[in-house]
Amino acid sequence: MEDRVKFALEKLLNIAHDDNGQGRRVANFLLAWWNAEALGGFDIADLFAVDREVSEDMATMFTYLAREEDAVYPTDYRGEIKSLIKRWRPEKV
Repeated sequence: MEDRVKFALEKLLNIAHDDNGQGRRVANFLLAWWNAEALGGFDIADLFAVDREVSEDMATMFTYLAREEDAVYPTDYRGEIKSLIKRWRPEKV
C-alpha cells in the first residue's frame, strides 16, 4: 500500500471513532469494506454528508481497491477494525 493510501486510510480510521454523523458514515464505509454482508453496506449518498477532504480520502481508497487485481483488506489494521465493530456494531461482537 502506497504511503498516500495508507495515510488516507489512517485518517479515515481516526474519523470513524468520532461520535458524530461523519464518524458513523466513515465507519460504515470501512466496515462495508471489511465485511459488508456481516457488518452492513455503505450508502454511496453518504459521500454528500462528509467533509470534502473525507470524501477525497474515501475516493483514494476506492481508487486503490479498484486498481488491485485481488481483493485487499486492511488486515494490518485488524485491531482498529475490531474497535470500530465494538463501537458501531456492538451486537456483532
